[in-house]
Amino acid sequence: MKSDRKRLGDYIKEVDDRNSSLEITAVRGISTAKCMIPSVANLDGVDMSGYKIVRPKQFVYVPDTSRRGEKVALAMCEGENCIVSSIYTVFEVTDKNALIPEYLMLWFKRPEFNRYARFHSIGSAREVFDWEDMCEMEIVIPDMTTQMKQVALYSGMLSKQGTYERSIADLEMICDSYLEDLKKEHPAINIAPYIREVDDRNVEFGADRVKGVSTSKVLIETAANLEGVGFSGYKLVQTSQFVFVPDTSRRGEKIALAMNTDKTCLVSSIYTVFEITDQAKILPEYLFLWLKRSEFDRYARFHSIGSAREVFDWEDMCEVKIPIPGLEAQRAIIAIHHALEKRKSIAQKLNELLAPLCPVLIRGVSA
Repeated sequence: MKSDRKRLGDYIKEVDDRNSSLEITAVRGISTAKCMIPSVANLDGVDMSGYKIVRPKQFVYVPDTSRRGEKVALAMCEGENCIVSSIYTVFEVTDKNALIPEYLMLWFKRPEFNRYARFHSIGSAREVFDWEDMCEMEIVIPDMTTQMKQVALYSGMLSKQGTYERSIADLEMICDSYLEDLKKEHPAINIAPYIREVDDRNVEFGADRVKGVSTSKVLIETAANLEGVGFSGYKLVQTSQFVFVPDTSRRGEKIALAMNTDKTCLVSSIYTVFEITDQAKILPEYLFLWLKRSEFDRYARFHSIGSAREVFDWEDMCEVKIPIPGLEAQRAIIAIHHALEKRKSIAQKLNELLAPLCPVLIRGVSA
């Protein structure tokens, strides 16, 4: 299919409607991820009569492209009317029978647009991609049938991804509610009788087994320089064992902790490794559900002691209390959590598919 490039300025116009009646109070910011976000500005006492109105299917972007990670903050309004800063540029498609706004948004979501806008930004202290630059950009505008087809393909993927995101939120709420109900139904019991510290040292594994521990509660590839390092002093972490970093300083109010769900790995000797002593009483996955909650992060930080380094040590871990129901109830919440993790994995894969989809669709109409 052959489609000629068209000057975008022949299909769009700038809009400058002000919120003079103060009827609109929903203030939005613009993200480089190409979406509208709640404003983080302090609006206490601010006169919003000069703010610009953005209506559904209209676009808004920030002309200043400096210090934005080589990206342009731009979005299309897909919800109700909102208002944005007067320094932003608002525009709309003049003839929706010639150019579908959602199709135009596919162009803006491409990394090629970010590169184009940054290349054409001019200025010294502030580099700006102004309205004239936007109008001079050329895009491929195929027939309406092709535009609608491309938009439908992308919207379908976006809808599916949104469905998974909503199901994730529902499952997270179910998990949290289940755990909160357990706290009401069962007394909190000290976990000390059910865990023990493990200090098995390495004699056979090399650098490929060394892991770090994240505050996101997962084992990660180590960022340490391991050249010339001997690994005999590293600690082993077997499958279903736990590891945490006692030093809780400068970690964003979180504790670095994880449960090993994979093969045996190695961690630094300064980390603490422990395991469940009686899985007829507590399942490792059940304990991990409690340790990965934000409530535990706050608990660990509150109980960390020290001056130069604040530490949540083994004795502190042994003082942790959780409700311990029967194994059937533990398996039930673990099953829900597994479903949640599977949904998150699918949502991540859909996100990975969406990222390159816009360039692929546009290449299809440019061929």
